[in-house]
Amino acid sequence: MRITEIRSAGLRYGTPEGGWANEIRPEDCVHTLISVFTDEGITGWGSVFTNDELVRGALHVLEPLYRNENPLEPERVSEKLHANTFWMGRGGTVTHTIGGIDIALWDILGKVTGQPVGRLLGGRYRERVQPYASLLMREPQALAEHLAAVHSQGFRAFKIGWGPFGRHTFVTDEAIVRAARDAIGPDCLLMVDAGASDAFWPQDYKWATRTARMLADHDVYWFEEPLPPDNLHDYVLLRNSSPLPIAGGEVLTRRQSFTPWLQQRAFDIVQPDVTKVGGISEERRIAWMAEENGVRFIPHGWNTALGLAADLQLASAHRNTNLVEYLTGSPFIDDLLETPWKVDAEGMLSVPEGAGLGVTLNMDAVEKHTGQRFGKSRGSE
Repeated sequence: MRITEIRSAGLRYGTPEGGWANEIRPEDCVHTLISVFTDEGITGWGSVFTNDELVRGALHVLEPLYRNENPLEPERVSEKLHANTFWMGRGGTVTHTIGGIDIALWDILGKVTGQPVGRLLGGRYRERVQPYASLLMREPQALAEHLAAVHSQGFRAFKIGWGPFGRHTFVTDEAIVRAARDAIGPDCLLMVDAGASDAFWPQDYKWATRTARMLADHDVYWFEEPLPPDNLHDYVLLRNSSPLPIAGGEVLTRRQSFTPWLQQRAFDIVQPDVTKVGGISEERRIAWMAEENGVRFIPHGWNTALGLAADLQLASAHRNTNLVEYLTGSPFIDDLLETPWKVDAEGMLSVPEGAGLGVTLNMDAVEKHTGQRFGKSRGSE
């Protein structure tokens, strides 16, 4: 079997709110689908947390390296792509795009062997994973109403982030967290994401230490991205003094970037994003490194249905990973699959049992959000 072609398609017209200094619009592209075609008619799918124009440029650079490669060897092929392009800028668009290819190669390997990716990663520790509903913060009353609505859908774990938190006053911050806890009750998990990777984040270490104490008083499960994402020194100090777990790492890419953060115990919980970090091959190595250093691995998942499918497969294959992020209200999560996600009566998601990622894309929805109709590979015609 060989790779004949790789195509990309940006997702638009439904991009969820959120963003950095400038608000993302529904027509903006921040997620791109990848399809890997083979000469035996099997296609694998992946997802990239990067604008489609950048992904197209990366694929052009990578094409001489992946064309005619064996798609049944995802780790070797991905490492080949990394090793031959790191000098172009390790960790940027090229790395993100390789990650999307890697996810698709694991999908192909699973389809050929008839096994879910989690089993190919060494075995499944669990058949269900708890999703936590991830949503942006709002003013207290509006947030409470939103959380109540999501709670009624069956979710029993929630993460609130960004929005006004850390951008106004400490009183506002505590009011938001109190409203969230009151809305979901004492028995649900509540996590808080400061979103300090936001452009021009205004707060510092002292704010983070004070806020951590306040969050602990409201039984918050973890405090995510409380400091700018490159401030290793302050993360180590904060984790050592915080009364609740500190989480982060979503903007880091490739396993080498994670090494000092894990060895120095800058996090209690590390959160690589499979659509950004370099794919399943990289993320599982980071997960093993985390375990060896006493850090819990829970993937970041503010991306697509394919990213969530990959996260579920990874979670099934790691013994301490029992949570995945679920971006609520996004058509790129809820509408892209033939069989939509559904939480069960206990607020859990089943790990897909089918071959590969275990999910089937709704091609009408893909066409709606990308403007492209995927058929056969031009290289196999």
